[in-house]
Parts: sequence; C-alpha cells; structure tokens
Amino acid sequence: MPIDRDKALAHRFPEGQGGYAKDDVILYALGVGAGDPPLDPSELEYTYEKNLKVLPSFVTTANGGGSSFFGVPGLDFNPALMLHGEQDVEIHKPLPPEAVLSGRSSIVDIYDKGKAALLVFQTESQDEAGDPLYTVRMSLFLRGEGGFGGGAGPKPGNVAPDRAPDGVVESTTLPQQAILYRLNGDKNPLHIDPDFAKMGGFDRPIIHGLCSYGIVCKAVVDDALGGDPTKVARYQARFAGVAWPGETYQTRWWREDDKILIEARIPERDDAVVISNAAITVR
Repeated sequence: MPIDRDKALAHRFPEGQGGYAKDDVILYALGVGAGDPPLDPSELEYTYEKNLKVLPSFVTTANGGGSSFFGVPGLDFNPALMLHGEQDVEIHKPLPPEAVLSGRSSIVDIYDKGKAALLVFQTESQDEAGDPLYTVRMSLFLRGEGGFGGGAGPKPGNVAPDRAPDGVVESTTLPQQAILYRLNGDKNPLHIDPDFAKMGGFDRPIIHGLCSYGIVCKAVVDDALGGDPTKVARYQARFAGVAWPGETYQTRWWREDDKILIEARIPERDDAVVISNAAITVR
C-alpha cells in the first residue's frame, strides 16, 4: 500500500520510560574512539567515572523513552530498503553522566522524493524533574515509497565553505571498531558478519553510520571546543558514504558565526566523503 502521509502524521505515540548509567556513557565513548592514549587526562574524562563527561552524540544510543515507527498506520514500507540519511540532535541542557528519562516520539514529516519517501522521526526526552534534556531527530529514506504526492522537503544546508578549514583532525579507527560499537545496541549483522556484508554489496563489514557520527563529533569537540561537550547546542550531519574499520577519518571544520561547519573524509580512499552537510551549533 502507498504511504498515507496524513494518517501517519496523525498517529500519537505513547510516552515511554528510559534512562542510562555511567557504564553506558563509557561504553559509547570507547565505541567512537575515546581512550587513546589511555592515560591522557582528557581521554580519561570520557572513560572513567571520575569527572565523566558525555558526548552529545551519545543520545543517539541512549534509551530516551521513545517508541518505534514500525507498524504506524499509513506508514507501510519494506525495512530492507530503508537508508539512514541524516541525524540531528539538540541538547537542551548539559547531559548528566546518568539519568532517568521519559520520552515521546513523533513523526515530524514525510516528504516525497519521487523514488523514495523521506521520513523525519524524532523523540523528545525529559529528565526526572520533567525538564527537556534532549531531542533526537533522524531522516530515513524509504526506497520505493515515493510518489504519494507530498512535498519534496527542504534542500540540504550546512554546506562547507570554499576555503581552507580552520582545523583538521585525524582519527584512526580500530580494526574491531564496529564490533565494539555494536554493543551500544545496533546489532545489524552488516557490521560484523562478512557473509551478510557481501549480500549487501560490501566486501567486508562496514562501520555503523552513527559510529561515524560520533567519531566526528568527538573530533570537533576536542579540537574546536577545547574538549567541552556542554558547548554543543545542536549537532546535524548527513551520511554521505561508508567507512571500514581500521580506516582514518579526516575531520575538517570551519567556524561560521555560531556554527562549526564540518565534513569528514577517508584519506586512504582518495578523500571519500563519509559525513557532509554537518554542523555543530555552539551555545
């Protein structure tokens, strides 16, 4: 059945309960490359309970109390044809090292891209006091589900300027980076099973897109924001390509008003772009 945009947008999700602990924060940080060198004081702040700080990208893996969009009336699609296009997090106040949360999800919009539908889905999470803590928003391409008559949606923003970057950071991943990152909850066999990866068109398992998202976030926080994740008000990015465990990310950043514009490439593959149209809004 074709997508029924009005019916899907009218769906109301129930409020859910969630939360996270310090070990969740540490495991996530290790999954995106923290802890190297292991005794560096700035790296210990990501990996040791004492003075523990939380990367804003961590909220993409935290249990924020949200719901699933699978089975929503009017939103029939083949999950095998779904692609993660963009990720966006807003941090409403500094993230504590542990939290009890409640959250509610919603479908923000569904755009018609012709050969695909673009689903924008978000979860707003509150802390135990009832104050907004963060909002996670993702854009998902549902291939084969376009043509239902909706608008095409906004064009991508946050374009990197045509000048030399203000900073460049190189982050070399571990050969087992995807195996480690998957312990944050994404058990898709594409990232660990060689046979499954070959069925998906890859010669070996690839790194999770959200792992790339976190690696790039940490690089910019450390290099451009002095290692202070509380300065991040928002982090947006588009997934432009894939990376393999063991490769090096070259993260380039530019200061533009209250934003830091970002792009990440893989120098081992002729500067193949992994993350594009990305920006951190600084508070």
